[in-house]
Amino acid sequence: MSHETTPKIAFLTAGGLAPCLSASIGALMLEYNHKAPESDMLGYLHGYRGLLLGKSLEISTSVRERAQTLLSFGGSPIGNSRVKLTNVEDCVKRGFIKEGEEPLQVAARQLLEDGISILHTIGGDDTNSMAASLVDVLKEMGAELTVVGLPKTVDNDVYPIVQTLGAATAAEQGAVFFENIANENSTSHRQLIIHEVMGRHCGWLTAATAHAYRERLKQKTFLPEILISEDRWDLDAVYVPETELDFSAECDRLMKRMDEKDGVNIFLSEGAGIETIVKEKEAAGEAVARDAYGHVKLDLINPGLWFAEQFGERLQADKILVQKSGYFARSAAPNEEDLDLVKRSATMAAECALKRESGVVGLDMDEGGQLSLIDFDRIKGGKSFDVTTDWFNVMLGHIGQA
Repeated sequence: MSHETTPKIAFLTAGGLAPCLSASIGALMLEYNHKAPESDMLGYLHGYRGLLLGKSLEISTSVRERAQTLLSFGGSPIGNSRVKLTNVEDCVKRGFIKEGEEPLQVAARQLLEDGISILHTIGGDDTNSMAASLVDVLKEMGAELTVVGLPKTVDNDVYPIVQTLGAATAAEQGAVFFENIANENSTSHRQLIIHEVMGRHCGWLTAATAHAYRERLKQKTFLPEILISEDRWDLDAVYVPETELDFSAECDRLMKRMDEKDGVNIFLSEGAGIETIVKEKEAAGEAVARDAYGHVKLDLINPGLWFAEQFGERLQADKILVQKSGYFARSAAPNEEDLDLVKRSATMAAECALKRESGVVGLDMDEGGQLSLIDFDRIKGGKSFDVTTDWFNVMLGHIGQA
């Protein structure tokens, strides 16, 4: 891990999928093909799991020559997983390390054994903070590792990143998803449709998906003389974790909408009202499952179903439909906006890595949104969506929610 002439570069993607992982690795390969063609490359299989188990995939010359192919794919070409190196108990339980071992130490030794000099991590705040910890552990071992991360999350909730890789595509794809689902309004009298969107603590993706959907709706031609009227396809509510929900008042408002248009369409962030749901479940003695990061497993709580039951009864809905766009949206290939950001980020990431500068490459909100190399200690999760944003409030006004 010294400053050898020929760098050995490793890639690692972790956490949930986002529409940027394959493209990011492809763009980085293309950069190194140009900037360091003599370099060796490998990818750790399924994120930190592969690093702990010593499972990796050598990237051949043939693959590097066809790296452009990865720009048009979703998913990850080297696999993903949710493994936290600081959660010793979970790593032991899942067989990634032995009892008495420290995950960070095991991971650091594997990097040493593999001779890695540059590591590119593509993930959220946890992924990149763990990479920073690996740098520190290796320094204590007397070895040096350059880590340059790329910020990935469809939630767009990483500080101080203006927009994370994959978020724009996820919003667009969520809108495409609901374009089909909205047609279900024609299958029943008094139908309630809830579109549950990813977003545990941050409502950006729900808001951006709703905005993208309504922008696409403007491009359609309707026939209001029959049931193909714009109001039946339009939204009636957008709920995000950052705003409080006056359930009784919303029921009254939405009841009027149901009476007027014979249906109600709601965009719901999966984290909206989650604290209330969890408290009710735990108060009733129910165990609430959590993942390796300590996050509540929202798929087991099913917020969409909970809200559907509450609203369905109050709105006297004859039919209730809950649809989740998460897997559809996060698995997409990047759109043009994301692909442009991926390419620009990869260019800077490779340049910084070859200069032995570590950090996360992203649009820095503290630097006017400029693409910058951001210190690891500034990377934090939990960035909230700014509900005072103009486009969000204009949208709420149009749908009668403001």
